[in-house]
Amino acid sequence: MSFAVKARTIAALGLGNVARVAAYRLGLKSGLGPVRRLKDVEPAIGPFFRPRPSSMQNLPVSHAWETEAVYFGRHRFPIGDGPPDWLKNPITGRRLENADRHWWQIADFDPAIGDIKVIWEASRFDWLLAGAQRAAAGDAAALARLELWLDDWCRRNPPYRGPNWKCGQETSIRVMHLAMAALMLGNEGAPTAGLKRLLDIHLRRIEPTVGYAIGQDNNHGTSEAAALFIGGSWLAANGHPRGRHWEALGRRLLENRVGRLIERDGSFSQYSLTYHRVLLDTLIMAEVWRRRFELEPLSSKARERMAAAARWLFAMIDPRSGDGPNLGANDGARLLPLTDTDYRDFRPTVQAAMTLFCDKRAYAERGSWDAPLAWLGIAAAEAASEPVGSTQFDDGGYAVLRKGVAMALLRYPRFRFRPAQADALHVDLWVEGANILRDAGTFSYNTDAATLDRFAGTAGHNTVQFDGRDQMPRLGRFLYGEWLNAHSVAFDAAQEQASAGYTDWRGATQNRAVQLEANRLTVRDGLSGRFVRAVLRWRLQPGPWKLDGQTLSNGRNTLRIAADVPIARIDLTTGEESLYYLEKHPVPVLEIEVNDPGTLTSELSWP
Repeated sequence: MSFAVKARTIAALGLGNVARVAAYRLGLKSGLGPVRRLKDVEPAIGPFFRPRPSSMQNLPVSHAWETEAVYFGRHRFPIGDGPPDWLKNPITGRRLENADRHWWQIADFDPAIGDIKVIWEASRFDWLLAGAQRAAAGDAAALARLELWLDDWCRRNPPYRGPNWKCGQETSIRVMHLAMAALMLGNEGAPTAGLKRLLDIHLRRIEPTVGYAIGQDNNHGTSEAAALFIGGSWLAANGHPRGRHWEALGRRLLENRVGRLIERDGSFSQYSLTYHRVLLDTLIMAEVWRRRFELEPLSSKARERMAAAARWLFAMIDPRSGDGPNLGANDGARLLPLTDTDYRDFRPTVQAAMTLFCDKRAYAERGSWDAPLAWLGIAAAEAASEPVGSTQFDDGGYAVLRKGVAMALLRYPRFRFRPAQADALHVDLWVEGANILRDAGTFSYNTDAATLDRFAGTAGHNTVQFDGRDQMPRLGRFLYGEWLNAHSVAFDAAQEQASAGYTDWRGATQNRAVQLEANRLTVRDGLSGRFVRAVLRWRLQPGPWKLDGQTLSNGRNTLRIAADVPIARIDLTTGEESLYYLEKHPVPVLEIEVNDPGTLTSELSWP
């Protein structure tokens, strides 16, 4: 890739962010970075928690991690008599050797262990939340096992050695989960010496790398800010000499990250449904903690942005299933798994976020989505939000159309932050809770380039691909160049219409207009500019689809294709999608190829 493309990408990322990341990496290699100056210390020693003073038997508990370990909300592995192997990848069966090395000596993408996220998953302490619920409900054996596992983790992951200390965000998630477990067990007011020691060790690891986290302009910064704020205020309330420093640093970073990364309309910098949930789960934990300790509220600007972020996710979620478009990067993260609901049910987070930040229930009826309110002591709002109608989030590049039982999403490029997927003008369609037109998802970060492109690239979305290339050139595993800019954006909520276009770095242009009616979605794609071959893809709900000429049907839904130029090819093929991290399965994909500028019209109807 040319120097000019790289230079433009650096400018788009921001020179300050590039400098922060470069300084971090240079500090690691040279040994001069502050994180390299962390001293080896003895692990924390339990006990970490005490039994809850009064039982909470009336609340529903999660049964996750009771008999099976749950990875990424999907993959399940039997649990034996003892704790998990914190250094083993249960999917590949491989165990990391020489795990006593300093964390910075371990590669991010070591082929010997596969995806390091699998190693990290058990050390996020999801099991601690489920165990704390069961212990709070009076299960003494759950508390004993919780203590056993924490003690084993501390001994087998000595401070700052091994893979589970590599990432400041992973370290931060543990801090937040320790705090939420303490709340549920009624231990937050007087933590044990072992727990205070464990928090101290974690906050010392987080602080030196916050510059790198800020340079990412993503949820690393919000997670690490929240952990410093929560952990610092907790230690400060118990006399720790650095507690106030960490609390102030965390508050300052949280204000900064919320103000920068959340747009005025609630869109988040990562352009992802699951990462938006990670953001809100993080903010929920920070706000619950702030209220419990009666700390000063965040600024009015931060509160407005958090409320907008809650409304954004509320608008994206299907209230029947709790699911939503498989939009953007999806790494299997769910930071507040306090229910046994499916990973793809976003309603527990939506309900808690709307209640905390908007003082309104997202869902008026009672259900499993209310469990986080009860467990975290969030007072239930009396008023319920109005049903979501057609809404535009132009700061982030989203148009949500709703009509009757249907919802359509048009995604268009407003890239103020680095895009993770080449998904410009993707369209998602939901009818009565079923995802008819769908996104490929992510599958894995640690895979070959061809697989990355099949999922995150243009071919993984319901849009047009010109000349077999992505809409933007890939510069790295997590980085595209030549960021797109939308033009001709229009939105009409009353008519349920939206449109937008873009021109890529090689001069090919797509203009897309979307119209949603009570039983029909019509999409018109105008293609122009420099290209030899254009392929429109519709990634479909699995089922018995049959193609007859230019009409495709599964017996219930019918998709008709028309064009004002010759159609060179129309085929029903098979692609892949990933709804859960490290899981994929086949889906039908309709491909329509043309070789000339013109207009393609796709009309999908349902009963």
